[in-house]
Amino acid sequence: MIKKITLLTMAVGLSYGVMAQNADKKKILSSLTARTDEYTKVAKDIWDFEEVGYQEVKSSALLESELEKSGFTITRGVADIPTAFVATYGSGKPVIAILAEYDALPGISQTGNPVQESNGGKAGHGCGHNLFGTASTAAAIAVSEWLKSSGKPGTIKLMGCPAEEGGSGKVYMVRAGLFSDVDATLHWHPGNVNSAGTFNTLANISGKFRFKGISSHASGAPEKGRSALDAVEAMDNMVNMMREHIPSDTRVHYVITHGGEAPNVVPAFAEVYYYVRNQDKQVVKDVWARVVKAAEGAAMGTGTKMEVEITGGVYNMLPNLAMAKVMDANLRIVGGFTYTPEEKAWAEKIQTSFVDPKHPDLASTAKIQAFEKEDVHGSSDVSDVSWTVPTTGLSTATFVPGSAGHSWQNVAAAGTSIGAKGMMIAAKTLALSAYDLFNTPAVLKTAEKEFAERRGTDFKYEAMLGDRKPPLDYRK
Repeated sequence: MIKKITLLTMAVGLSYGVMAQNADKKKILSSLTARTDEYTKVAKDIWDFEEVGYQEVKSSALLESELEKSGFTITRGVADIPTAFVATYGSGKPVIAILAEYDALPGISQTGNPVQESNGGKAGHGCGHNLFGTASTAAAIAVSEWLKSSGKPGTIKLMGCPAEEGGSGKVYMVRAGLFSDVDATLHWHPGNVNSAGTFNTLANISGKFRFKGISSHASGAPEKGRSALDAVEAMDNMVNMMREHIPSDTRVHYVITHGGEAPNVVPAFAEVYYYVRNQDKQVVKDVWARVVKAAEGAAMGTGTKMEVEITGGVYNMLPNLAMAKVMDANLRIVGGFTYTPEEKAWAEKIQTSFVDPKHPDLASTAKIQAFEKEDVHGSSDVSDVSWTVPTTGLSTATFVPGSAGHSWQNVAAAGTSIGAKGMMIAAKTLALSAYDLFNTPAVLKTAEKEFAERRGTDFKYEAMLGDRKPPLDYRK
């Protein structure tokens, strides 16, 4: 009889706990829904700022202001980066961090119209980081409100992370020890679908090769000149021939950022900007070393001098299945969204600009993708965080299905109500997932065990970019 009563009591207690959690989650969702217009404006303001990496002065200040108004303590200029910050609310364990990004991409200025037209700026949010930073901030504020009302111990941190696009901002934050007291980290990214599976990314090293030669009259005294542009072109030719003799899944790409001033002047200075990527970070290091050798050979062959600056470097993503399942479950609670007739017409118009004539179904924004492993052929400094603390993320349909990454189509969508709808799906999912981590210590223990096993006992973090200082001028 005692056993039956005990079991009944336990069942009642468990049921009460579940109901209490459901009530808490409904309150969190309601809070975020009520502030949708406010957060949409914040995202649009950052979209208008269109600030590139390490220059996000207005964007970071706006997010800091929103958090400060909600009772967060702000530590600005962390990791020797003026636009990086940590916003903290609460005290004690566990410590849950949410990542926020807010840098734009150069060269893809775009209006909010579904046809390609510049808005007169120099950059655009082709990766939707105006939405990324805003949703993460919204989620952190919603969690802080729950912590305050519940009186439970725990700390929520919003990590303001600049220069994800090639600047490796989070690497410097990891290197500075800003995640040393964090138990779990959550993030998200704008995309074409709603998904919370595990993501693999490519490790990456990026850098600029600068050649210095001797200027002269290109026709009157060519023998007196030593062309820095010749060195860049020689290097590029050697690297392109090298592609046949490196692992086939390696990505190598470059852009000549400076090639001279006038055809009749032998260029005394030229610069080329390179990326090397692979899922295996050791392959990246090995191929990068060969690219450097090609640059050295080019300088020798053209009679110029060469110097290289590594501007960025990141790991591949370390997945965490235990936390990914929490994120996926909450994404399914939140659900997707549908287009209004006006949004549907806008999206159909933009789909006509796609290279592929087969357009994905716009109704896919209402669906949640199956939980699965996804290989992402891009790179992210979130990966370095994932090797430091258990980390998981999600993607939501902020762009028109079928859009290419880093495109003018993405810039346009990120400044519209379509982008804002996907943003709020992310904010709600992040907030509910953080809530679950605060309330289920067993999940955190499982995540930590998995993290340790995947990382290995002999792992020692060493940044791919070495011990250099943040390249605050890499976009100038």
